[in-house]
Amino acid sequence: MKKAEITGVILSAGLGSRIKPLSFDTPKPLLPVCNKPIMQYQIESLSSAGIRDIVVVVGYLKEKIMEHFGDGSRLGVRIRYIEQEKALGIAHAVGQIEGHIQGPFLLFLGDIFTIHRGLGRVLDTFRKKRSSIVLVVKREDNQEFIKRNFAIQMGRAGLVKRVIEKPRYAINDIKGCGIYLFDLPIFDAIRRTPRTALRDEYEITNSIQILIEDGYKVHISDVVEWDMNVTVPQDLHECNMRQLKSIPAHKVIGQNVVMPEGTEIINSVIGNDVKVASPIRISDSVILSGVSIDGEEDIAGSLVSNRSVIERRSDVAARV
Repeated sequence: MKKAEITGVILSAGLGSRIKPLSFDTPKPLLPVCNKPIMQYQIESLSSAGIRDIVVVVGYLKEKIMEHFGDGSRLGVRIRYIEQEKALGIAHAVGQIEGHIQGPFLLFLGDIFTIHRGLGRVLDTFRKKRSSIVLVVKREDNQEFIKRNFAIQMGRAGLVKRVIEKPRYAINDIKGCGIYLFDLPIFDAIRRTPRTALRDEYEITNSIQILIEDGYKVHISDVVEWDMNVTVPQDLHECNMRQLKSIPAHKVIGQNVVMPEGTEIINSVIGNDVKVASPIRISDSVILSGVSIDGEEDIAGSLVSNRSVIERRSDVAARV
């Protein structure tokens, strides 16, 4: 199998209701991490793995995503857009692309920021083990983060035995990370996937479990070093702080930033077109693009937008 036979898919249709006010005018996949949209990191990861044909499922504020990325040529890829008119879960969103996919596809959830060791091992596992599905995972010490995603129970011969959406109790340290490599049988499983009582949605984990019970081979690939399902504003702050460590850099400053002499920027991200009126100290913070800071008070451990100032979580130091 050649790399070119695998299509990239990014699901970007969600409303982002819990991350308001940031999502009032920006879809979650366009929220910035070190001044680059979350979705751009995913596109670049696909391109680095040799996957340059990408399907993006859009919905809420779709025009902004389509305007920003266009046909993908600026990033060296080809992007096609498919609309999900109703938000009925991940499995439903994946079902929308069936008529546009002719072979295996590597799927990203557009609101999950991931730092990983490259997708090559994921593709190798898929090819060498003749998998039907490869689930990208992380060994997670914090069980609360497993409960926010999905748990994976392993069986014999390195095969996945069971997947559990948002488990009440974590059964081990294996956490699904919102990146999946699927072959075409997933579409048959989606047709047989019922809505769940938990969220009244079509869950992709139920579709995966159907294939497992039918005898299809599902493997895992442990390539994720750090990830965050960006759900609330503090999550975006955390992603920026972690990416600063990963670059590594003490600060990232965007274009057309105006600030007076004496302004201190320490371990922070400053977006484009930011204006700072007085020489203040900005530390461990994210100032989003277009913000004007008129006050004279220092800013620490915060995410600042034109609509709000959001302070970091108390547990962020342990997480990053």
